Amino acid sequence: MSAKHAATATTDPWQRVSAVVVTHHSAGVIGQCLAPLAKAAKIVVVDNASDDDTLDIVAQTAPDCEIRRNRIGAGYGNGASQGLAEVATEFALLTNPDAVVDDAALARLVDAADAYPDGGLFGPTVIGPDHAVELSHDVGLFDRRAYGDRDNELPPNGPCCAEFLSGAVTLLRMSAYAQVGPFDPRLFLYYEDDDFCMRLRAAGSSLILVPDAVVSHIGGGSVRPSAHYYWEKYWHMAWSRLYIEEKYRGRAARRRTANANLLRFAGKALGNGVTLHRAKAWRDLARLFGTAGYMLGVPASRTVSEARPPELGAP
Repeated sequence: MSAKHAATATTDPWQRVSAVVVTHHSAGVIGQCLAPLAKAAKIVVVDNASDDDTLDIVAQTAPDCEIRRNRIGAGYGNGASQGLAEVATEFALLTNPDAVVDDAALARLVDAADAYPDGGLFGPTVIGPDHAVELSHDVGLFDRRAYGDRDNELPPNGPCCAEFLSGAVTLLRMSAYAQVGPFDPRLFLYYEDDDFCMRLRAAGSSLILVPDAVVSHIGGGSVRPSAHYYWEKYWHMAWSRLYIEEKYRGRAARRRTANANLLRFAGKALGNGVTLHRAKAWRDLARLFGTAGYMLGVPASRTVSEARPPELGAP
């Protein structure tokens, strides 16, 4: 054990961590999420225009936490960046409101961070409501299709480097964050964690999966099943995918991807409409309009002023 590791091993790991939680209609789960975070040096809750009892429950469960209220939803990445701006500790624990991180999981993540000082981001094993393992690590975005369906893959026996860690729960070394800066503000929903992981790796930080750190995914954090919800989800998924393509591969690659997606989503929407698969037709129409929206320069949200990506490597 290194001298630094020996010095920090006796310290309460929670006191080295600030917890950052981004909420959006999270009343059903936020209490369970915040309760075990009470030992953290600091808790920051960034609320994206919740219209339920989320903030009342936050105040009751964690009365000492800092709350940042967005009257217009800023999206996950922008909300996380707001919370991270308030962090002065060595690490930040980024967690979705429908996840539960206990003492053992946090301690193992911090131990891994001490053992691997080149690591910038550390991810746990995520167990879903059905007690099944939810894949929380992956290869890089542009290589993913070659690997096919990996839903039944089990986590490795010990820590390993990954090209991608899911943003559901991660421990972030703040010195690594200082090198890359905030989440890309132009991404409103989806692929913000892919972008963040790529930027960390480009800056020389490793992404490390810590399999023996196990967290629970409650599920249902902010989902209100409705036509509007599904439209928003798939519109942004299509928009953000093109943004990432252009940011990392250039306009020609984005154009090829967009043209292929326009044809594919239009065909699928028509086919599903004719066969009366209404939910799928709605999904594919949202994808079609999200793709077209990006090509027409429509920003991802009212909080985002620019639709086109910055130069590669910039936040």
